[in-house]
Amino acid sequence: MATLLKIWPLMGRRILGNPAACLACKSARTASGSSDQPEVELFVNDIPVSVPPGTTVLQACAEVGVQIPRFCYHDRLSIAGNCRMCLVEVEKSAKPVASCAMPVMKGMRVKTDSEIARKAREGVMEFLLMNHPLDCPICDQGGECDLQDQSMVFGSDRSRFVDMDHEGKRAVEDKDIGPLVKTIMTRCIQCTRCVRFANEIAGVEEIGTTGRGSDMQIGTYVEKLFGSELSGNIIDICPVGALTSKPYAFTARPWENRKTESIDVMDALGSNIIVATREGSVIRILPRLHEDINEEWLSDRSRFAYDGLKRQRLVSPMVKDASGTLVSCEWEDAFFTILDRLTGVTGSEIAAIAGGHADAESLIVLKDLLNRLGSEALCTEEIFPMDAAGTDLRSNYLLNTQISGIEEAEVVLLVGTNPRYEAPLLNARIRKSWLHNDLTVGVIGPQLDLTYEYDHLGDSTKVLQELAAGTHPFNKVLSSTKRAMIIVGSAVLQRADGGAIHAAMSTLAQNHRVKSGCDESWRVLNVLQRVASQVAALDLGYKAGVQVVRDNPPKVLYLLGADEQTVTKADLPSDCFVVYQGCHGDAGASMADVVLPGAAYTEKVGTYVNTEGRAQQTQVAVTPPGMAREDWKIIRALSEIVGQTLPYDNLNEVRRRLAQMSPNLTRYGDVEEANYFKQAEELAKSVKSSLASDALTPPQLSLKDFYMVDSISRASQTMAHCVAAVTKAEAK
Repeated sequence: MATLLKIWPLMGRRILGNPAACLACKSARTASGSSDQPEVELFVNDIPVSVPPGTTVLQACAEVGVQIPRFCYHDRLSIAGNCRMCLVEVEKSAKPVASCAMPVMKGMRVKTDSEIARKAREGVMEFLLMNHPLDCPICDQGGECDLQDQSMVFGSDRSRFVDMDHEGKRAVEDKDIGPLVKTIMTRCIQCTRCVRFANEIAGVEEIGTTGRGSDMQIGTYVEKLFGSELSGNIIDICPVGALTSKPYAFTARPWENRKTESIDVMDALGSNIIVATREGSVIRILPRLHEDINEEWLSDRSRFAYDGLKRQRLVSPMVKDASGTLVSCEWEDAFFTILDRLTGVTGSEIAAIAGGHADAESLIVLKDLLNRLGSEALCTEEIFPMDAAGTDLRSNYLLNTQISGIEEAEVVLLVGTNPRYEAPLLNARIRKSWLHNDLTVGVIGPQLDLTYEYDHLGDSTKVLQELAAGTHPFNKVLSSTKRAMIIVGSAVLQRADGGAIHAAMSTLAQNHRVKSGCDESWRVLNVLQRVASQVAALDLGYKAGVQVVRDNPPKVLYLLGADEQTVTKADLPSDCFVVYQGCHGDAGASMADVVLPGAAYTEKVGTYVNTEGRAQQTQVAVTPPGMAREDWKIIRALSEIVGQTLPYDNLNEVRRRLAQMSPNLTRYGDVEEANYFKQAEELAKSVKSSLASDALTPPQLSLKDFYMVDSISRASQTMAHCVAAVTKAEAK
């Protein structure tokens, strides 16, 4: 069994955060009027600085703007003290000290640029480069390599290790850990960042260290797949070229790329990303720092599915000919074909379904067009129970406590959800709080591997009834805290008894609020959405689920990126005319009579509202291929052809219309909090449906299912390789 690295004990929880966190803690204590311990005053390069006890020297130096070089230290990982690159001189100390692991002491005088410190760093760099291969011209880390940058600033201009006749250069065999991460372990400097990330953040204890001294290696001991949905993050934190991206290998240098800040739409969290493009193609996606959503991490599907943006794309309007084959045509031909079928059709015979990647602009334009045609049958693919208040109250369908609120919670109850694969970064937050804040987690549903320990309460709906009635043993756990969270997965609300499930949890949340006396500002009930468009669609008045289409089969059905086959040809009349508008030739396009090519999320400026109610917008990184256009522009042009011209001609006018319908949609970056929790609970009591007796079993229960969930990831070869790798690993 692999000998995992023994991490040094944490010197206070504050070392796991950003260096600026010390200042934040100081401000928080000052604001609250509490002062448990006096601050420690020290001198950094003769500059006085006061920091809380437990702060490390490295963090104290950051407070005054002095950056200390480091390889093994990372703001969000525990301290290892491996690389010794952060050595500084401390007065009255016999030797240089590692600033990342040394807590501050009163009156300490630190010198970061003295002759002793410079010589110590030169020596460390000399040892690091002794066995390092000269791979810079062919290394994908070139231009982004910490070793390159720090060797230029802190290294020497010569090496004493020129004669290696007696002791050859160290070489290490590369490891195959999957189709996403490329390993060249001879470059590894044993900083153990990847080991600590796997063990602490990802919760997958498959990477460790074996051997000692010059024989020390990092790997999985027995060659195997690094089975984590967050594996790509070890590429970002590796300070050298030992771990790089396989799909990106030998594609481009970082200075050749054009970088665009945008938003991810592969799940409902709205992770902030940077889209790197070259010659009109997306060649890499990286995470962008946002403390309240994704911190600095990104899930593998969001990071690596970008190659699906180039495959199976719709590049031209198409119309089905007499033989039933879709053939390319001009925009006018497609529009007039739709006009012909709309002639003589009443508003009650027209319906629309919005898919998971639809932006708020296209949603409002489509709604306005169908309303002008006399139709109110606009719905989403994701179902939400319409019993009682349903989607009339935003508190019923938002993650009300917010993603960052998990770190303040003391108890989390997961109901019918698998956050590890439905929202990997939210699951990482739960693990973070479980590790460092003693969070208690309860799960109702099947047994899951969530990377942290939890109390399994069962998978029967009877548990929900007992919790709502206050007779379940877990009610004592909930009543012992004033900060409890109930997270209900949107997947379990797709059931026929979804309304009863939501009502039971709403009752439990309100009972907890009353009995525990928790703060009014603390939200208890949360719904974890799975698709990026759902919250905005519900805010705009779309009906959740396609039951309205099934109950009243239309003669004209408009699919806006709807590819999940919630409605098939068998559910529609034989003469139903289907219009599909989207970016990929997926399930929706295969059943369409007219296809209108739209833009993907990297090709348009679009508004998305994440599961906590935060409005954000994507940016244009590349132009849409062929004749594809932005979705709202296509619908606006169609409105003119059908004689119902919509009163806006540019994006700003569409945004003003969005603000009229729901002002929160244009308050970018802000979370519009929901309210009326008491009213929602009162309405929940009037739900007439009862809980079914079968088990709560949400979909997406394995890593293999995680990789392909939408039209873009299904078109990705990289994601297909991941599915094959997981299948092979499971077969062993």
